[in-house]
Amino acid sequence: MSPRKSTRKATVESPAEQAPPPTSTPLFTAALPVRWRDLDAFNHVNNSNYLTYLEEARLQWLSHVPGPWFDENAMPVMAAVQLNYRRPIEWPAQLSVELFCERLGTSSMTIGHRILDVEDPERLYGDGHVVMVWMDPATGKPVPLPDAIRRAAAQD
Repeated sequence: MSPRKSTRKATVESPAEQAPPPTSTPLFTAALPVRWRDLDAFNHVNNSNYLTYLEEARLQWLSHVPGPWFDENAMPVMAAVQLNYRRPIEWPAQLSVELFCERLGTSSMTIGHRILDVEDPERLYGDGHVVMVWMDPATGKPVPLPDAIRRAAAQD
């Protein structure tokens, strides 16, 4: 008995069609180049570098936040990350990383993110969110979100 072949064609959504649209105006958009050193053996950006791009975008945003957002008693740490890899990033490319405020808590902020191609903003490379918690570095305990972060997130 020979195996039966299916005559039905499989349909696959493109990665961009699977991504939810942003729900608000970005808090910040960072422009980042793809570096040759970011590539892996398959000639596309290594998955760990997507996290580096997100970290760089968050630091750029924080450097633009007016007012103190950290001190010796309150510093942000990443508590969680969720990243959907929508398509490979190839070199050369210029990236646009959009950050969104998804949620403000007592001591945390959930920051949504989208990694896009500058030349083709419809080309989505990745999306998801991170949870940043402000904590006291001496005790490791959560502390209230700095007012500067609340104000910056409200400008959305």
